[in-house]
Amino acid sequence: MANLTLVQAINLALTQEMEADERVVLLGEDIGKNGGVFRVTEGLQQRFGEHRVVDTPLAESGIIGTAIGLAMADMRPVPEIQFEGFLGPAYDQLVNHAARFRTRTRGAITIPMTVRVPVGGGIHAPELHSDSPEAIYAHHPGIKVVMPSSPSDAKGLLISAIRDPDPVIYFEPKRVYRSFREEVPEDEYTIPIGKGKIVEEGSDLTVVTWGAPVYQCLEAMDGLPEDLSVELIDLRSIYPYDEDIILDSVEKTGRCVIVHEAPKTCGFGAEIATMIQERAFLHLKAPVQRVCGYDAIMPYYKLELDYLPEAPRIAKGILECAAF
Repeated sequence: MANLTLVQAINLALTQEMEADERVVLLGEDIGKNGGVFRVTEGLQQRFGEHRVVDTPLAESGIIGTAIGLAMADMRPVPEIQFEGFLGPAYDQLVNHAARFRTRTRGAITIPMTVRVPVGGGIHAPELHSDSPEAIYAHHPGIKVVMPSSPSDAKGLLISAIRDPDPVIYFEPKRVYRSFREEVPEDEYTIPIGKGKIVEEGSDLTVVTWGAPVYQCLEAMDGLPEDLSVELIDLRSIYPYDEDIILDSVEKTGRCVIVHEAPKTCGFGAEIATMIQERAFLHLKAPVQRVCGYDAIMPYYKLELDYLPEAPRIAKGILECAAF
């Protein structure tokens, strides 16, 4: 076991997959000599060479378009988009090409590409550097979307994503890049895409979240009355997502609060809430609650933590749901 941050766990997964499979190549802005903005790929160009860790121009559409071509040629590209707000220029390549090639060619061509993207707020970054667009890409058939919240999950999910035959957007919550360390197996292992996990078991109310808010939820739960038993689910995969783990929990507790950083309207929490209503309506004791970012552009530093679902607002949502 190694005691790693999330950044180090991702770096280890990339290292091991590049050693195991020469088809794995990395490309992105400043990922080579500099190791990327967050130093996630630090040391990899020196280890594997410039032909496998490629510094690209500032051209997101070109990065993803090139990666699609590499994937079509039986490579396993792992492009990095520097911040989630920069995905916009690559949107056409992702949803009109990468997501559609399997269907377009009736399965003759797939796109085994993993797009690494730092995501979310909480680090006082400027505009276009703190958004949470996971619902946008989960909406498009043909793209898988994952978001680990811990170093051990980050390594296992990234290896699964790189080996997947279809395009995966691998969102990395930058707020927890270096916020803590965790024991991570040094040997190879995978975590299946589409499987959530129970972080804390409980019997009175279910909280569903993913990414950095896992830790704000835990903080909120620490301040709740001792007689309120809350079960916390980390979804890990946004699409496909683990419906069964949610339904099993909600059928047990009868109450659910969904927490995410993205704006409330059309956020992925709305999909989960609807699924619960469709499949577990008779088990509900209260309406499903959502504690989310607001329907506004992520504000600058002074108001950033007021925008994000921090522990006090999460605790308020849990207590309101429990009291219904």
